[in-house]
Amino acid sequence: MCLAIPSKIIKIENNIGTIDVDGVQRKVSLLLLEDAKVGDYVIVHAGFALHKIDETVAMETLQLLKEAASLIDTE
Repeated sequence: MCLAIPSKIIKIENNIGTIDVDGVQRKVSLLLLEDAKVGDYVIVHAGFALHKIDETVAMETLQLLKEAASLIDTE
């Protein structure tokens, strides 16, 4: 099973993006996206950004994931 976490592009260099999720940064390929820009939110799988998502949806998803993680931490 794969969990797709929205990630914000913070830097682009030669079709390689640096993404950030809550302070954790990774490099990903942007070759599968036509018009990726710094500030876009993307869904990443296996090192590739697969598609862009709306910032509002990204924020809602990240909040739900944080809430779910907090429930696990309390048990």
